[in-house]
Amino acid sequence: MSFSLDASAYRELLKTFLAEDLGAGDITTETTVPSTQRARGEVIAKAPLVLAGIELFAEVFRLLDSAADATIIFRDGEELAPGQIPAGIRASARALLSGERVALNLLQRLSGVATETRRYVRAVEGTGARILDTRKTTPGLRALEKYAVLVGGGKSHRKDLGEAVLIKENHIRLAGGVSAALAAAESARGRAAWIEIEVTTLDELREALVHAPDVILLDNMSPALVRQAVEQVRARDPLRKIRIEASGGITLANVRGYAEAGVDWISVGALTHSAPAVDISFEIEPE
Repeated sequence: MSFSLDASAYRELLKTFLAEDLGAGDITTETTVPSTQRARGEVIAKAPLVLAGIELFAEVFRLLDSAADATIIFRDGEELAPGQIPAGIRASARALLSGERVALNLLQRLSGVATETRRYVRAVEGTGARILDTRKTTPGLRALEKYAVLVGGGKSHRKDLGEAVLIKENHIRLAGGVSAALAAAESARGRAAWIEIEVTTLDELREALVHAPDVILLDNMSPALVRQAVEQVRARDPLRKIRIEASGGITLANVRGYAEAGVDWISVGALTHSAPAVDISFEIEPE
């Protein structure tokens, strides 16, 4: 499955990235490369990866050279093997050199998130569980990192604090307990997409079930304890109206165990806060 991103919607953000990198100007390029020199660049995958951000990559160079011409061969969401070339760019040599780092950093970062997400999605295939991201994103890059999760086959959780109610441990403590927090959260019905509460013990789970929240988050439980929790939720909610989410301490090594325990969602902060950038090069030649 391939994806297409409207990179023009991110032009102002890309301009800030370029301004950060260019500073007072690319002194090396401006003193060594003629302003009239044209060049072509090729993006080359150096490792297996899921592509994400190729339109952004091209947009960086369009900002520096309105005549830049991109040939996109592979789309976001497609898997590349080492040596494959997803895109080529023809533009001013100065534009290619000055925009290279910003364009490549974004492409490597987003493709890294998509690649890591795809690994988790494949690990739970056939279980019915969905892999979700979290708000553990890079400030300023949340929309793009969450897009990369979708490209990798994952699902987006809350985009921001205003989308849904998610009562966590500190909320529970400050509100006066599970029941008090859930009772107070009912005032958000109608403007919150859902009401969710995090529980860490079976006692907290039983207390939460009395209030029938939309989603119950089982936090930092072992797969065996999650299985017990799922059984208790389903016994109380045979029509499966309550979604069950697992989070905390989940890795590629144990994610299938959580999925097989019967949860609907598995949220993984590592998709965005720890995904390694993938190895991609950008080789530039004079025309």
